[in-house]
Amino acid sequence: MEFLWSPWRSTYIDSFKSQGANKEETCFICEGIQSAGEDNQRLILQRRDHCVIMMNKYPYTTGHLLIAPLRHIGDYTELSNDELLDILKAVRDSISIIDKVLSPQGYNMGVNIGKAAGAGLPGHIHFHLVPRWSGDKNFMSVIGETNIISFSNEDIYKKLKECYDKIG
Repeated sequence: MEFLWSPWRSTYIDSFKSQGANKEETCFICEGIQSAGEDNQRLILQRRDHCVIMMNKYPYTTGHLLIAPLRHIGDYTELSNDELLDILKAVRDSISIIDKVLSPQGYNMGVNIGKAAGAGLPGHIHFHLVPRWSGDKNFMSVIGETNIISFSNEDIYKKLKECYDKIG
């Protein structure tokens, strides 16, 4: 058997170990929103009037983004019209930017609402925008339950951030 060495994932795994059943949920989205001046470290690409666009720290593919309302809310039906419109515009703008920077062949867009639906952070709803390429998932993800990401988040962040800064 061969092994794929990925020590950077230990932080992700340890975060689940440290969360006890009675421990209050930590919202990494709210922490990012409240941490002015730390956008680079928190992979925040853009702050908007009603939402934030950030890179997924543990991406499914290169350029995997999270788009979330600024307000800590887990119920989709309670999002305001302004929040919904801002989020959808952020998705549209993000697709344009990712097209320029990464040239994907398609996208998956989705939102997991509630723990039973797979929401890892059910208290703060967020939309996933996942760039896709033909053949981007192979036996490693199917059999080995391991994703291979070919580019560093830091490098992709710099390229995407430059484009987001241009659209204000």
